[in-house]
Amino acid sequence: MTATAPASPSLRPRVALVASVAGAMIVALDGTVLLVAQPDLQRDLGADVTHVQWTSTGYLLAVAAFLVIAGRLGDRYGHKRLLCIGVLGFGAASAGIALAPGVGWVIGLRTAQGVFGALLQPATLALLRLVYPADRLGAAVAVRTSAIGAAAGAGPVLGGALVAHWGWRAVFLINIPAAVAIAALTLAVRTPASPRTPFRRYDLVAGALLAVLVHTLAGIPDHGWTGARTRLGLVLSVVFAAGLVAHERRSAQPVVPAVVTRSVPVMASMALLLVTSGAMFGALFVATFFLQEGLGLGPLTTGLRVLPLTVLMIIGAPAAAAGVRRFGPRRTAVVGQVGVVLAIAGLSRLSPAGSWQETGVLFAVLGAGFATVMVTATGTVVGDAPPGHAGVVGGLKQTAMNVGPTLGIAVAAGLMPLTSPAVTASAGSAPAVSGPAMDQALPAVAALAALGLVPAWVLPRR
Repeated sequence: MTATAPASPSLRPRVALVASVAGAMIVALDGTVLLVAQPDLQRDLGADVTHVQWTSTGYLLAVAAFLVIAGRLGDRYGHKRLLCIGVLGFGAASAGIALAPGVGWVIGLRTAQGVFGALLQPATLALLRLVYPADRLGAAVAVRTSAIGAAAGAGPVLGGALVAHWGWRAVFLINIPAAVAIAALTLAVRTPASPRTPFRRYDLVAGALLAVLVHTLAGIPDHGWTGARTRLGLVLSVVFAAGLVAHERRSAQPVVPAVVTRSVPVMASMALLLVTSGAMFGALFVATFFLQEGLGLGPLTTGLRVLPLTVLMIIGAPAAAAGVRRFGPRRTAVVGQVGVVLAIAGLSRLSPAGSWQETGVLFAVLGAGFATVMVTATGTVVGDAPPGHAGVVGGLKQTAMNVGPTLGIAVAAGLMPLTSPAVTASAGSAPAVSGPAMDQALPAVAALAALGLVPAWVLPRR
């Protein structure tokens, strides 16, 4: 017994790290691998551009609605249990999507996948908090963040290869064995017992608020920013928010504890993640359509054009961690955010006459900037999370990372029809983006990214 006892404490964090990283990667990969597959999915199922958008926003709608609830459920019933349920459900939904006979099935199953993704995501971060001591937690988070960046960046290349050889359904089939393996790893992790927190009805109000908000943003391409449904959704969001804020001020046990909301570094990091993830996904949504429909590139070639983003995200994550140690979170985040803004602004000026070198440089800058912001903001969130609230903070962080893309895609997709008369949404035809394809869509996304400079400047100097 004395020979084997020391092995368990050293092995447990490593297994937890692998499970956490793999769980986070399967979600990150799923988000970006679908971007390249969307045009093929549209042609195969005879869908219009609105249906294609909903394959992403339906997922994000469910995630946004359940993330805060999932954080609370993890704090009450155990993050290990939630991680297992989430990843197995995620894999089962992926199998259903791969067999879906129509786009309606895809949207419905993607929404179900989002529910399980919501259970999964906060648990991956909270699991590290449970098994790693404070002096080693930062390194574990850096590894996780770097892996997420690599997975998200590799998504377009992997998606392009899968679609080119086996079609869009293959991008969901790969989730099935991965989900089973992650669940097995998670079951092997022993976590310390933690006090249970109560689950209250206002957790559901918070989820309803996020669901209404995301649904409203997702409908903007159809109804416009001033349409009746958009206005109604925004009014309902304000009503839910007002009720939630009133309850938070009176409650002894608020949905988001006051100790969390009073943390300027945590809340600034949340805002930064919200804006930057929105800009990133909004830019990729438009750019992948431009590369395939405007330039006539195939899925694999499109993925290769985006490859510099992958490479710089992988390289940029450890470089950003070193930058934070040397220059502090504030300066590091500002530099990264400036890179994101400049890259998206440059992408907006691409035309069919542009070279692959120009595209590669812009995607490289975008990847480096995004990785820098991700590492800095995530490290600040985890490092400043109050004790006992890892699940709530993890849920808020993932909420920002899911509402943000919905906002970015809504901004981009809502302006794509204004970019060129050739952008159509007729059933069975992909949107043809021509000329300087993104004259209005990507400048708007770049402006969204520029807003992130405000919370970046509020981060701690050291």
